[in-house]
Amino acid sequence: MEDLAGRVILLSGWRRALLGFSAGIGAALAQPPFDFFAACFVAFPVLVWLLDGADGEGRGFLARHWPAFATGWWFGFGYFLFGLWWIGNALLVDAENFAWALPFAAIGLPAFLAIFYGFASFLARLFWSDGVLRLLALAFGFGLAEWLRANILTGFPWNAIGYSAMPTVLSMQSANIFGLDGMNTLAVLVFSTPALIGTRRGLAVGTGIAAVCIGLHLGYGYLRLSQIPEVGKTMSVRIVQPSILQDEKWDVAEQNRIFRLLVDLSSAPVSQGETPPDLIVWPETAVPFFFSDRPDALAELGRLLADGQMLLAGAVRVEGGEAGTERYYNSVIAVGPDGAIVDAVDKVHLVPFGEYVPFAEALGRLGLGRIVQSVGPFSKGASRHAISLANGVRVLPFVCYEIIFPGIVDGASERADLLLNLTNDAWFGLTPGPYQHFRQAQVRAVETGLPLVRAANNGISAVVDSYGRVIDAFDLDAVGALDVKVPLGRADKFSFAGAGTNGPFVALSFGLVALIGRIAPRRRLN
Repeated sequence: MEDLAGRVILLSGWRRALLGFSAGIGAALAQPPFDFFAACFVAFPVLVWLLDGADGEGRGFLARHWPAFATGWWFGFGYFLFGLWWIGNALLVDAENFAWALPFAAIGLPAFLAIFYGFASFLARLFWSDGVLRLLALAFGFGLAEWLRANILTGFPWNAIGYSAMPTVLSMQSANIFGLDGMNTLAVLVFSTPALIGTRRGLAVGTGIAAVCIGLHLGYGYLRLSQIPEVGKTMSVRIVQPSILQDEKWDVAEQNRIFRLLVDLSSAPVSQGETPPDLIVWPETAVPFFFSDRPDALAELGRLLADGQMLLAGAVRVEGGEAGTERYYNSVIAVGPDGAIVDAVDKVHLVPFGEYVPFAEALGRLGLGRIVQSVGPFSKGASRHAISLANGVRVLPFVCYEIIFPGIVDGASERADLLLNLTNDAWFGLTPGPYQHFRQAQVRAVETGLPLVRAANNGISAVVDSYGRVIDAFDLDAVGALDVKVPLGRADKFSFAGAGTNGPFVALSFGLVALIGRIAPRRRLN
C-alpha cells in the first residue's frame, strides 16, 4: 500500500488528471441507485494521495496552488459527469428544438460544479500537513464547498457527498443531528481514513477516530430506530401517479384524456374495510390546463370530493394582466369539496433555465432561453406556508427540487405536521435521476422529524415516516392510486442548534484544528 501511495503521489500530467477523474467516477457509485458506498473508501484516499503530490512550481500564489485546484476539479468532473449525465435526458423530450443544448447540460454543468470540488481541494491544501490533520483539512474543504454549492447562484446541492454515508434508513438517522451539511464533512473525514495506510503516519489515531465515528453513526441509528413509539394519530392519503409522457403533458389534444385519468384514479373505490382518504394528492403540474379556463373541471372535482376531503394538485396558476403580461406560477392548489380553490402555494425556488432564465434580457440577445418546453416562464412565489386540512393537519408543500435544499425545508418545518413533495421526474426517464431525487426527499423527512408524502408523475411516489422508513411506494412508470395511512407523529429532534446550522460549524471546527496543526510546532498526530 505504501508503494501504491508513493506511485500516486508522484503522478503528473495527464496521468494525474485521469486518476483524479476516475476516482471521482468511483465516488459517484455511492449515490442512488447504486449505493455502493464502499467505493468512497477508495476514491477519497486516492484524492488525498494526489493532493499529497500537488506541489506547484514557482513562487506565485496561483502557481503553487493550481495543481491542488486542478486535482480537485478533475475529481469533481468525474463525480458530477457520472452522477448527473441523466440531466441531458430532459433536452431529448423535444430534441428538435433543444438537442443543441445537450453538451451544456451533460458536460457543461458537471464542469461548472467541479469548480466547487477544485476549491475544496485548494482550500484543504492551504492547511495541508501530514497524518490525520490533512484529512481534517480535506473534510473542512469539502464541507465548506458543499455548503457554498447549496447556496451560490440559487444553489444546487444535488448528490452532496453526505448522501454517500446514508444509503440505508439505519445510516440516515445521524442527519437528524448534523443535517446534510454536517454529514458532508464527517463523511469525507471517514472515507479518507484509508489514505493513512499509505504513509503509516497517524494510522492508529486516524483509524480510531474513524471507528468511533462509524460506531456512533450506526449506533445512534440503531438506538433511534429501536425506540420508535407506537403509531398514534394517522391520516388516510391517496397518491395518484398517472405516468403521463412528458411530450403529452402540454398537448391540447390530450388535456381531457389526462384530466379524466386523474379523476378516475382519484375516484377508484378503496379496499374493503379501509376508510376513504382524507387527502388526495396529484403530482407537479398534473392539471393539464388553467383552472381559471375550466370552471367545469373544478365543478367535477367538487362532485368527486366528499365532506372533509381535500385535493392538493400540482397545477400552473396564472395571474391576470393584459395579454402578454400574465404571470405564471408553478403551484400546489388546494381544492375543497365544494369545488372551490381554498388555498394555493407557489413554488419559491425555481429551476434556472428550466422555469426561468436568469439575466433573461442579456442572454436573450445571445439567443439563449429556457431549455425545456412548458408553460411559462414562471414567476417566483412570494413565500411558503402550510395548507390546513379539514382535520387540522398542516401540510407544508415543496415543488420538485425544492425538497433537496435542507435549509428551506428545515427552516419552515416547525409550522407543519407533514411534508409534501410534488414533482415531475418524467423529464429524466428511466435514469438514476428519480432515485437520487427520492433519496434526498427521504433524508429531509429524517432531518425534520416529519413524515413525507411524495407524488411524482411517473414515480417514485411514496409515503415516508418521520424516521425515513418507506411505508409504501410506487416504482417508476407505475400507474395507479396508492392508498396509505400516514403516521403523523413528529420524531424527536436531537439537533442542538438546528440541523441546517450544524454543518458549517462542524466544517469550520475541522478547519480550525487543521490550521492549528499547520502553524503549530511539529507536534502532530502521528
